[in-house]
Amino acid sequence: MHEQSRYVVGVDIGTTAIRCVVGSIDPTTDTPNIVGVGNSPAVGMRKGSVVNLQSLAQSLDDTLGEAERMSGYEIDNATISINGSHIASIKADGMVAVGSSDRLVSVDDVARVEDVAVTGKIPANREVLEVVPHSFCLDGQDNIKDPVGMNGTRLEIVANIVSALSPNLVNLKKAADSAGVSPNKIVPAVLAGSRAVLNDKQMENGVAVIDLGGSTTSLAVFEDGDLQYVGVVPVGGNNITNDLAIKLKVDPETAEVVKLKHSSSVNREKNQTVKIKKDEQNLEFDTDDIDEAVTARLEEIFESVENELKKAGKAEQLPSGVVLIGGGANMQSIADFVRDKLNLAAKVGKPSEMSGLSDKVGQPEFSVALGLMLIDNENMGQKSKKKSDKNNSSGSFMASMNDFIKNIFGKSKS
Repeated sequence: MHEQSRYVVGVDIGTTAIRCVVGSIDPTTDTPNIVGVGNSPAVGMRKGSVVNLQSLAQSLDDTLGEAERMSGYEIDNATISINGSHIASIKADGMVAVGSSDRLVSVDDVARVEDVAVTGKIPANREVLEVVPHSFCLDGQDNIKDPVGMNGTRLEIVANIVSALSPNLVNLKKAADSAGVSPNKIVPAVLAGSRAVLNDKQMENGVAVIDLGGSTTSLAVFEDGDLQYVGVVPVGGNNITNDLAIKLKVDPETAEVVKLKHSSSVNREKNQTVKIKKDEQNLEFDTDDIDEAVTARLEEIFESVENELKKAGKAEQLPSGVVLIGGGANMQSIADFVRDKLNLAAKVGKPSEMSGLSDKVGQPEFSVALGLMLIDNENMGQKSKKKSDKNNSSGSFMASMNDFIKNIFGKSKS
């Protein structure tokens, strides 16, 4: 890409679609101006895993080509997403002695204690994507968010470690390389989406982001400004579409239209009909049949989501509720259904307002790609800052809540 330091790119590689967002950096504000968008069907993916490298590489190339033509820039690297039920998170701790003779905690000390927290906690067939500190303890003083510059001898950490199966990660990188794009960083999709739609207050109070994808449903739980949990359910919007296709005896394309435009997951009048036109045919469907198929599958999906929230210890315990993203968030009345099912406030999340081609990325299905672009920008800024001052405390995790939102995605080990 021309003048690489001036442009940032996010590529969301989903099971059903690949989306790309290109941003041009405003030098006065260090914020991206959206200049290119790509959106193509994904071929070669199943439930978040690569099943055909060549097909996926071609799908990636199609998406990147669309974004390149729109932006006028050649994309050769980007921050990309990973998804699937193999994504998991665990809590871990570690301890190191402060290394410097003056006993001032450095960025290197923080990196060492993170490495200790990871060591022996992750199986050999998995790779760490993120190490997200909950808190540090320095000589018995706990609940420290940023220990850099503080005086002490014994540094401890409690962190959330997010990992992926190594083969899945390797195959994703291979597909990206085949498409001519080098991953700057690989981020779990739901964390990238969270970056695009959450604010400080929600993360402090307690909130879950639920990404309603094609073949998976992912969630990330935040509280006290920290990532608490990541989970993935191997069922998604495609399952609803297929159920409707069978129930209504139509092809999946028609079922998808019915799902998004005519389904309702909450009570409505019985014995109604909806009409759509397909290939010069006028089709008519009973809303009772539509709602029965949709609701049954949504019940299954969100029972699994509720179980994930229970694992996180946050079922019915999130004051800021849940924020829905992904293509499935476009379903009619989905927020009402989730509110009733999870007994939590629920709303459809949309990316924050951006300059440039914001109308192209304003829907929930673009949350992940936009979040990836923002992370690409933030990590580029962090790398530049580290070059000028290796021990600057901004390299540590969460000097402030605003830094948290940025730095949570800057601690990857991939």
